[in-house]
Amino acid sequence: MRCDNGFKGPSRRTFIAGTGSILGAVALGGLSPAARASASATISDAAVVPALVIGTGYAGCVTALRLAQAGVDVHMIEMGLAWDTPGADGKIFANTTTPDQRSYWLRTRTKQPISNFLGFPIDKDVPRYTGILDAEEFGGITVYQGRGVGGGSLVNGGMAVTPRREYFGEVLPTVNPDEMYNVYYPRANAELGVTMIDPAWFGTTACYQYARVGRKHAQRSGFPFVYVPNVYDWDYMKQEAAGTVPKSALAGEILYGNNHGKKSLQQTYLRKIRATGRVTISPLHKVTSVAPASGGGYTVTIEQINTTGATVATKSVTAAKVFFAAGSVGTSKLLVKLKSTGALPNLNGEIGKGWGDNGNVMCGRANHMWDPTGSLQSSIPTAGIDNWAAGGAFAEVAPLPTGIETYASFYLSITRTPSRAEFSWNAAAGRVDLNWQTAWKQTSINAARTIFDKINAKEGTIYRTDLFGVYKVWGDHLTYHPLGGAVLNKATDNHGRLHGYSGLYVMDGALIPGNTTVNPFVTITALAERNIEKIIATDL
Repeated sequence: MRCDNGFKGPSRRTFIAGTGSILGAVALGGLSPAARASASATISDAAVVPALVIGTGYAGCVTALRLAQAGVDVHMIEMGLAWDTPGADGKIFANTTTPDQRSYWLRTRTKQPISNFLGFPIDKDVPRYTGILDAEEFGGITVYQGRGVGGGSLVNGGMAVTPRREYFGEVLPTVNPDEMYNVYYPRANAELGVTMIDPAWFGTTACYQYARVGRKHAQRSGFPFVYVPNVYDWDYMKQEAAGTVPKSALAGEILYGNNHGKKSLQQTYLRKIRATGRVTISPLHKVTSVAPASGGGYTVTIEQINTTGATVATKSVTAAKVFFAAGSVGTSKLLVKLKSTGALPNLNGEIGKGWGDNGNVMCGRANHMWDPTGSLQSSIPTAGIDNWAAGGAFAEVAPLPTGIETYASFYLSITRTPSRAEFSWNAAAGRVDLNWQTAWKQTSINAARTIFDKINAKEGTIYRTDLFGVYKVWGDHLTYHPLGGAVLNKATDNHGRLHGYSGLYVMDGALIPGNTTVNPFVTITALAERNIEKIIATDL
């Protein structure tokens, strides 16, 4: 049952009367095609829009595209850059091995997930800039997030994994698996351009020698080794290997963006979004408040920033409906702030709860000299070790694209973990805190060890201790996969409508309670497809 405690959204008639004939025309799709097509400027102060989407990642793009296709004009707000202009080196994105100002979000020193190599720290000073990767630090954990038009799709490894159906009840217990596996997962995979590597090419190309070593070790210890779908253009990668196109995956590009072969949202949903002519995107804009407007709808306060993070303008706009899609952390932090400071006091007590790290933990293994992993390593992972049923761990065989032979195998594990944290408002500091405890990572370490202790014993190998600090085996300080904070059917109804307010929706990974058993972006996309279809059918 949908619960609306307090503010009631206006009817179409009262909304049009209360906010003016311009918004009425927009809400009814009344802008001419020419006017819509030219709507490329950033949002203006006092603008009136029928639908405001906060964030341009997977869920935000699904939401904007389907609304536009339904005839609704949409404005998207993005905190990061558009990432459509090359730098001085002629490339839009910086290389993983040579980070510069483009690499990090408003930091003066890099904070690389692998902070040390062969006993030496590898972080370096960089100019403060609105770079592509945010290493957001909370007590006990660093959360890596993409910043820019395209969100997390800009910085992830492209591993597009649909959870095995038998585990779906762990992921989204209130969602009908039939509709997800028959309709929305297939739709998400098709829109994202998900494909599988050619196993024959995988078996021979030099750039996946590291993964073949991982396969050999997994199989010798009796673990299932599985190919994992990805959104990389495999034909392009074959051309990279042949030396006929500029290298991208084979130049180690992954952490700070990929210049050529990866099908990020810029090449998929965003391309379709722009073709509708109904969507405008404002980069370098940050939503700071959402509150009911006196005439109906919501007053949204937005700060425009420059590339050093300084606020250059503050704008107030009116939106009939607001869709929160700023990522698990961004959406959760904003909602907790709005509830605690009185802007949206009728949000329920589930706001901020149920946050998890998808059980992320990293490790490396030092192999013998007869098991070289190759100096050329594709930055795009294609395979993993599946021990979920027996040990609660799925480990992707990840690259170490250093350009030298390392004799090392590297892994990012996703594990089953019961630990869930909560965001809360720190009034004294004027910020949102997270009560994550690093000790909770021990569950993930134990799950990962069900794989790697056995492999080490079989192969006579040891863990690398030089990647995450001095004599530190496990990368237990981070997550790439933040999930939860506004959990489906708790903070919202079963389709993302926020309890307490009509016309406010959560669309992103904040809805998923902490774990997806695999890389999460396909599930985030599919869930957004499910929810927006229902919202369009019943609320518009």
